[in-house]
Amino acid sequence: MRNVFRALCLFILAGSCTSPNETGDLKLWYDEPASKWVEALPVGNGRLGAMVFGVPGDELIQLNENTIWAGSPNNNDNPEALEALPAIRQMIFEGKYNEAQDLVNARVISKKSHGMPYQTAGNLRLKFDGHDDFTAFYRDLDIERAVATTTYKVGEVSYKREVFSSFSDGVIVIRLTADKPGSIAFKMSMDRPGDVTVKAEADNLLSMSGFTSGFEGVKGDTLAFVVLAKVINEGGELSSDEASVSLANSNSATILVSIGTGFVNYKDISGDAYAQAMEYLGKAEGRDFRAMQKDHTAFYQNLFNRVTLDLGRTDSVKNTTDVRIEQFRYGNDPSLAALYFQYGRYLLISSSQPGTQAANLQGIWTDQLFPAWDSKYTININAEMNYWPAEPTNLPELHEPLIQMIHELAEAGSVTAKTMYGAGGWVAHHNTDIWRITGPVDGAYWGMWPMGGVWLSQHLFDKYEFSGDTEYLRSVYPVMKGAAEFCLDVLQEHPETGWLVIVPSNSPENSPADHYQSSMSAGTTMDNQLVADIMQKTLKAAEILGIDEPLKERMETALAKLPPMQIGKHGQLQEWMYDWDNPNDKHRHVSHLYGMFPSNQITPLSTPELADAARTTLIHRGDPSTGWSVNWKINLWARLLDGNHVYDLIKEQIKLVGRDNGQGRGFGEAGGTYANMFDAHPPFQIDGNFGFTSGLAEMLMQSHDGAIHLIPALPDVWPAGKVTGLRARGGFEIVELIWEDHKVVKAVIKSRLGGNLRIRSANQLTAKGKFAEAQGENPNPFYQRPAVKQPLISPEASLKAFDLPEYYLYDIETSQGDTIILTAK
Repeated sequence: MRNVFRALCLFILAGSCTSPNETGDLKLWYDEPASKWVEALPVGNGRLGAMVFGVPGDELIQLNENTIWAGSPNNNDNPEALEALPAIRQMIFEGKYNEAQDLVNARVISKKSHGMPYQTAGNLRLKFDGHDDFTAFYRDLDIERAVATTTYKVGEVSYKREVFSSFSDGVIVIRLTADKPGSIAFKMSMDRPGDVTVKAEADNLLSMSGFTSGFEGVKGDTLAFVVLAKVINEGGELSSDEASVSLANSNSATILVSIGTGFVNYKDISGDAYAQAMEYLGKAEGRDFRAMQKDHTAFYQNLFNRVTLDLGRTDSVKNTTDVRIEQFRYGNDPSLAALYFQYGRYLLISSSQPGTQAANLQGIWTDQLFPAWDSKYTININAEMNYWPAEPTNLPELHEPLIQMIHELAEAGSVTAKTMYGAGGWVAHHNTDIWRITGPVDGAYWGMWPMGGVWLSQHLFDKYEFSGDTEYLRSVYPVMKGAAEFCLDVLQEHPETGWLVIVPSNSPENSPADHYQSSMSAGTTMDNQLVADIMQKTLKAAEILGIDEPLKERMETALAKLPPMQIGKHGQLQEWMYDWDNPNDKHRHVSHLYGMFPSNQITPLSTPELADAARTTLIHRGDPSTGWSVNWKINLWARLLDGNHVYDLIKEQIKLVGRDNGQGRGFGEAGGTYANMFDAHPPFQIDGNFGFTSGLAEMLMQSHDGAIHLIPALPDVWPAGKVTGLRARGGFEIVELIWEDHKVVKAVIKSRLGGNLRIRSANQLTAKGKFAEAQGENPNPFYQRPAVKQPLISPEASLKAFDLPEYYLYDIETSQGDTIILTAK
């Protein structure tokens, strides 16, 4: 079928045809149905998700709802930890790392839950007799409208299916049409891998109900869910049997899928699942399909259309998306990179909306009851990466579910901090779930990392830096303070150096070569960076809010006694306090480079020695890795201002996996991209998609190093382009940025807060108004750089070390609402 129809691949509607070349650059499209889950196309409204396979004879639409998790409210703290901590710390200080890890496993790691899995809601199946013999097949996901479409012909009849998860009506909508009256006929059924009850409640209404599973000793069969599917037909005859609904001889049909659960919040699952599902269904069933689609797309486009990107276009667009992915690394397909960027924004809009749960390890899409890593929130990188694009790519509302999750973790984690550490504030370790567990899980090697809450808390202040919203900052300040207070209470003085260190801890999921069986350590570089950030940000927030913070003196004292970042014998940035790094270590985590991204403690222009050491570390680790790791490196190399190396990593990411094409990869091997553009760890993890979007934004604009830097990491292959709508710190929006021949020719910047606008560019610019060459530090308070302990070298040496151009710096004083137009001089 693939070879026969690849060249045809026509969009059929009522006998009319449109060439794929005319369908635009914001579509994923294919000339055959999905044969596996990672070829199906995702739709979502933040709460409800679906994967659309587009199979003519046996359509499968796999369903998800964001609160369908195994288990029930629970706490996984281990109260034995508090008594064991002094001995564990002493062992680590004495270099008895294996013994320390054994004791952590025995006395600190949870003896209860290790976290509950996110679970599929089940499957909606539509059986179309006689549709296995089809021609002119085409399916797409239009990320400009958030609609998945399938078209094909059977004999002389053209069929069309449209599917979307409605933002405005709260249901999944499936529209079935044909160009010949009376041609729509199917049998509808539902199923799930676990135990459920499926029944026809009427000739046009099918229900599936059940409870989520128990897991690892946590009680299940308590969180109820109900899936309702209702057929609204135009003509034809409806009928039903015990567990299916059938329609014959209809002109068209709309199927509405509604899902309800008993989840109220992470402590309460007493809701009425059936009533919730019926409420959504009742509000939607009287509406006209086209009106529903129009409202859905309008809601979506209000978010999606804020940012546009044009990197150029080549003849590659004539190919199906899977072929483009497969060929990307061998040619030049800039519009596929732009599509990948926008696909990340599409997925974030579709999996994270105000009032929903935060996007998990797979967003809101899984077809399993027990997916890889339980599809939980891994908060030593992956959950944070999900939200890296939210602020810079102009989707700040979508950050809210993560902010709410952090509030809830702070509440649960305050109990854990007291129970396990005898500390104030709050703690979360490397993993959590919908029940907001905050104790360590999975074993000491991975789980003995008490900094998950500290990393998540950075998002609270980072969000403020883009908006300047002091009321928001006031609302999150107690959570930031709680994370800082926990650090103050658990920091220990190292007996050799006198530095204050977090112990026990680890550099996430890695260990030094000389005691690789144990990850236990004290004062790892990442921990030091995280502690420095949360204390500096908490102090800054208190100053902005006019709060007389009683912990101010303790934080300032602790900051002065934190270990500095160190450069080791291989010229690398040390991952640990000791010079333990192995240049042959290819580990997927590069945790000690947190200080370069997403933090800004290391930059080529402000801390060139540390940046050079960070670059050496990245060279040692190499480019190939799991999907999310490759995309973290995209962001890191963008911060190193090396666009060509970033593009090498983009080619590493955009390569086809998951098919029998000689590039197939198994669990734990190097990542890439599935045919539906999902990131491959493998298996699928959505964080890589979001990391890619963040990284490409960093290539085009950065605002962390004292100025707004225009096209800081542009590769040679993108000499001209245009982006609109990116957001910068300090309340600035890049209304329009155009470059030609690798030079900025026009930049239009809106100032939403006022204040000094400092621009960094590799070519000279000019503008009207109070425009001058910049002198000294940026007076804009949003552009203060963190204090970092390291010997500085001259800017000239920095430029030489990184082969950078001599940048031009300009200052423009703005008032709130001003629009500044800069052009090439």
